[in-house]
Amino acid sequence: MGKGKTRRTGSRPRILAVANQKGGVGKTTTAINLATALAAIRKQVLVIDLDPQGNASTGLGIDRVARKVSSYDLLAGSATLAEATVPTAIPGLFIVPATVDLSGAEAELVTEERRSFRLREAIERAPGLVGYDYVLIDCPPSLSLLTLNALSAAQAVLVPLQCEFFALEGLSLLLRTVERVRAQFNPGLEIAGIVLTMFDRRNRLSDQVAQDVRDYMGEAVFRTVIPRNVRVSEAPSHGKPALLYDHRCTGSQAYMRLASEMLRRDRKAVAA
Repeated sequence: MGKGKTRRTGSRPRILAVANQKGGVGKTTTAINLATALAAIRKQVLVIDLDPQGNASTGLGIDRVARKVSSYDLLAGSATLAEATVPTAIPGLFIVPATVDLSGAEAELVTEERRSFRLREAIERAPGLVGYDYVLIDCPPSLSLLTLNALSAAQAVLVPLQCEFFALEGLSLLLRTVERVRAQFNPGLEIAGIVLTMFDRRNRLSDQVAQDVRDYMGEAVFRTVIPRNVRVSEAPSHGKPALLYDHRCTGSQAYMRLASEMLRRDRKAVAA
């Protein structure tokens, strides 16, 4: 595990793939701010950055020159999960960073057996993972071998969905992808929930899209809505999640509410 880890006892963590095949929906923003919010309420959280752009790593303050071991090494089998994990500035929050090397992983793994299960097997070989409450996997915005690895390793998919015109079309595509992954790679994969992002209360279209998604997906849609917020957009350029950059802004407060709502859902599911 990462240096300075405070361990807990108990079961293995809940593993969530934060995924949407459409870009620009707030996927990475949701991954890093939800992870930070969970850590703020004393959960132990690991983010696995599986996007070659490495934006989750940058947004959590991991400088590119400090990424000596990365998620690429994890998939290649040259490093264990513990060796690839580094602490962030947030207590209780750790990350497996990404580098541009990850973009070559698909070509290198294409002839390998069980190439869609490399991440799952790396996680399964990590006995210290019981120290975490949540693992969030930040996926690239495409249905690639990297995304398939994330969906094969995850217990559930968390779907950020921008409140814009083509939202439902993109959601339908993602749901079909989840069904294919269930059939071929991971029969237990669930939808953890849909997070409506970039909501603009001044725009009637945002209200209409939100209502359409709720009509279509029902209780799968979180009640918490993430608003469009300048401070949330600014935070990554400072190498910080919004909750560290400005914990009082509306976006940060929304992510805190989202974390609380997700914990309530998970407790209810365990109790059922």
